[in-house]
Amino acid sequence: MKQKTLKRGTLIFYALLMMMVWVSPTSAQILDPATWKVTHSNTESGEITLSFEVALESGWHIYDVELPSGGPTPTSIELDGTKGAILVGGLVTDRDPAVVYDKNFDMQLRWYSDKVVFTQKVQIEDPERFTLQGDLVFMLCNDETCLPPTREEFHITPEDLTTPLQMESVAASDVADEVEADEVADTAVATAPTAALFQGDIWQPVVTELKAYGDNTLSATDNSNWVIFIFGFIGGLIALLTPCVWPMIPMTVSFFLKRTKSRKAAIRDAMIYGLAIVVIYVTLGLLVTGIFGASALNDLATNAIFNIIFFLLLVLFAVSFFGAFELVLPQSWTNKMDANAESASGMLSIFFMAFTLVLVSFSCTGPIIGTLLVEAATRGSMLGPAIGMIGFAVALAIPFALFAVFPNVLQNLPKSGGWLNTVKVVLGFLELALSLKFLSVADLAYGWGILDREVFVSLWIIIFTLLGIYLLGKLRLPNDDKVEKIGVGRLFLAIISLSFAMYMVPGLWGAPLKSISAFAPPLYTQDFNLYDSEVHAQFDDYESGMNYARQTGKPVMVDFSGFGCVNCREMEASVWTDPQVKSILDNDFVLITLMIDDKTKLPETITVEENGKTRKLKTIGDRWSYFQRTKFGSNAQPFYVMLDGDGMPLGPSYGHNVSVSDYTDWLKSGLAEYQKRK
Repeated sequence: MKQKTLKRGTLIFYALLMMMVWVSPTSAQILDPATWKVTHSNTESGEITLSFEVALESGWHIYDVELPSGGPTPTSIELDGTKGAILVGGLVTDRDPAVVYDKNFDMQLRWYSDKVVFTQKVQIEDPERFTLQGDLVFMLCNDETCLPPTREEFHITPEDLTTPLQMESVAASDVADEVEADEVADTAVATAPTAALFQGDIWQPVVTELKAYGDNTLSATDNSNWVIFIFGFIGGLIALLTPCVWPMIPMTVSFFLKRTKSRKAAIRDAMIYGLAIVVIYVTLGLLVTGIFGASALNDLATNAIFNIIFFLLLVLFAVSFFGAFELVLPQSWTNKMDANAESASGMLSIFFMAFTLVLVSFSCTGPIIGTLLVEAATRGSMLGPAIGMIGFAVALAIPFALFAVFPNVLQNLPKSGGWLNTVKVVLGFLELALSLKFLSVADLAYGWGILDREVFVSLWIIIFTLLGIYLLGKLRLPNDDKVEKIGVGRLFLAIISLSFAMYMVPGLWGAPLKSISAFAPPLYTQDFNLYDSEVHAQFDDYESGMNYARQTGKPVMVDFSGFGCVNCREMEASVWTDPQVKSILDNDFVLITLMIDDKTKLPETITVEENGKTRKLKTIGDRWSYFQRTKFGSNAQPFYVMLDGDGMPLGPSYGHNVSVSDYTDWLKSGLAEYQKRK
C-alpha cells in the first residue's frame, strides 16, 4: 500500500512540474451586463452636461469615481480628440455609493448596483471648431468575477448641440495657430503607419511572401489547440488524485450499484455519466469563451486587475490547502444536488450525480481549472477554453465511468487517509509558486518594479526549500499526521525539491536559469547581474530600427514579444544566450523588439480600419499588435521575422522552437538571402 501511495505522489509531483515548465502565454460574444444610455444637453453660454445612465444586471456593480490606490479601476472620463472645450469639475453621480469591504482587494470599496447616472460638466471655449470626444472608462464586477476595464465612447460636434449658442468665438489668430498645430499633429499620426521616409512601404503586408517560403509559423495556432487539450488532460489526471475528488469514488460506486440491473445497462449509464461530466465542464469553457473574445485576450493576459485577482485567488487556495481553513462550496448546494441525484430517475439522476461530483470537487479542481482557462484564453484561440475543458473533463470522466461499470475495482484502490493531505499540501506549495507568475505579468506590463527577477527567484528558493523540508517530515501543518519515518519515494521527492531550490541560487547573481525562464521575470529586471550573455534589442520602435538598418546596410530581425509571454522568456534564456546566436544577433542584424502588450499611451490615438470595423489604437502595444496582424497575418508571440531595408521578408517566420541549431540555421539562411539581394 505504501509503495502505491509513493508512486502516486511521485506522479503528482512530476506532472505538476511538467505543467509548470510547459505552460506558456476569432471572436465571440462579449458578456455585457450593463446597458448604457448616453445623453447630453447644453446652455446658451456653452456649458454641456454629459449624462451616462447605466442599468446593471442583478448581482453586478460598477465602481465609484474615487477608489484607494491598488484597487480596481475607478470610473473616469478620458478625452480623446477633444478640441475647443475643457472639463469643468469631475464626474458626479445621482446618489451615494455603497461602501463595502472587498476581501479580494483587502480594502473598502465604493460601488453602485442596479441603476446609477454619472454626469460631467464641459465648457465650450471655441463654439465654431469644438469637438467633444472621449470615453467613459469603467469596470464591472460581481461576487465571482470582474470584467476587464471597458470604454463607453461619446462624440459631440456643434451640429449635435440641443440649444443654440450665444457666445463669442476665440480670436481668429488663436484659431489659426490651433488649426496649424492640429494639422501638424494629424499629419504626424497619419504618416506614422506608412513611414513615407523609406523607399518602399515598410508597412506593406507580406503574408503572401512569407507563405512562398513555406512558412509554417502562421498556422501554428491550429496546432496549439492540441497543446491546450493535452494540458487539460494532464490537469484532469492530477485532479483525480486530489483530496476532494478521491472520496467521490466510493459514492459513485455506491450510486451505480443501486441502479445497475445488467452489464448492458451499466455500460449505458456509465457512458451517460462520463458524457455528463464532459458537458458540464465544457459548458464552463464555452462560458469563458463567450466572455473573453479575441479583441480582449491580449489585454486580458496583461491586465493588472485580472492578474492580481488571479494571484490572490491562487494564494487563497494555497493557504486553504495548507490547512488554515476549508474552502468549500455551500453545503446546501451539494446536499441539494445529492438529494436530487438520489430521488431523480433515469438519465436525469445520472446528470445530478455528475453535477454533484463537479460541485464537491470544486475546491481542489478550481485552481487547476482556473490556470487552464487563463492559459487557454490568452493563447488567442476562440475555442481554446472549451478544448482545454474537454481534455480536463475526459481525463476526469474516464476513470469514473469505468468505476461505474466495474464497481469491484474499488476494492483494489487505497483508502483515503493522511497521504491525501500530503498531496494537498504539495499542491499548496506549487500553487503559491505559480501565483507569483501572475503578479509578475502585471508588474512587467505596468512597470511597477515590485517583483524584479532576484525577488521572484528568492521567493521560489524559499518555497521549494520549505517544500523539501516538509517532505522530510521536519515541518508539520495543522491537518498532518505525525511522520514516524519517511519512505524512499518521499525522500527522493524531497531531494528533487531541495536540489531545485539550490539550482536557482546562482540566479540571484544573474544566471539564466533556463528551466524556469518561462516564469521568471526577464534578466533586464535584475538589479545585481554578473551575467553578460543576454541579448538586448537595439530598438523598440519599428521605424527607427528600419532607418538605422538602411544607414548601416544590415538586415533586420523583428521580435514580436510581450511582457506576459512566457514562451518569449524561454526563447530569450534558452536560445538567445547561445554564444553563436548572440553573436549573430548582436553583430549581423539590427534587432527590433516590439512589445504587443505595452500599456504606454500613444501621443495621439490612431484610427484604423480592420476587417470592416473602425478601431482605435491608443497604446504602443495596440500599434505593434495591429502592425503584426496587418503586415504578417499573425497575432502569436514569440514571432520572429527577418526583413531587408524595404520591409520584405528574407525567409519564413520563426515561432517558439528552443532548438538552438534550428534557430541558427534560420538566421544564417536570412543572412545569405540578404547578401544575394545586395
